[in-house]
Amino acid sequence: MRHVDFSPLYRSTVGFDRLFTMLDSLAQPDQAQGQSYPPYNIERTGENAYRITMAVAGFGEDELSIEAREHILTVTAEKAYEDGSEQNEMLYRGIAKRAFERRFQLAEHVEVKGASLKNGLLHIDLVREIPEAMKPRKIAISDTSEVEATQIEAHTA
Repeated sequence: MRHVDFSPLYRSTVGFDRLFTMLDSLAQPDQAQGQSYPPYNIERTGENAYRITMAVAGFGEDELSIEAREHILTVTAEKAYEDGSEQNEMLYRGIAKRAFERRFQLAEHVEVKGASLKNGLLHIDLVREIPEAMKPRKIAISDTSEVEATQIEAHTA
């Protein structure tokens, strides 16, 4: 296993420690092996729109839970077993009925806009909404004589 030392970057950056922690955790193979169920897709549906699609066949809406908190989207499922299902002898179990918890790291300003369950697929729609104060803005370039006149008026007043 290769471990990357981020300490030189800590000396010259501010506020990126969450990013370094996330990169460090992605390099650990133990977490990657346990995160294979259920299968999922992440797609870009627009310039600032995304969709996560998870294959959750066998789960109903009441058995699924979606929670967004502090840049982490968590999808959990608890299978509710029927009381009569234990009476039958299972000869082969190919359909997984195990509970799961899947976590996704969300970038800043990414919000969950909705979720739907159709044909065994859970669709979670996400949108990145950048606040107006953080969007780039154009600065008008004016004639230097106008700027100097404005500065003189401000000093004499």
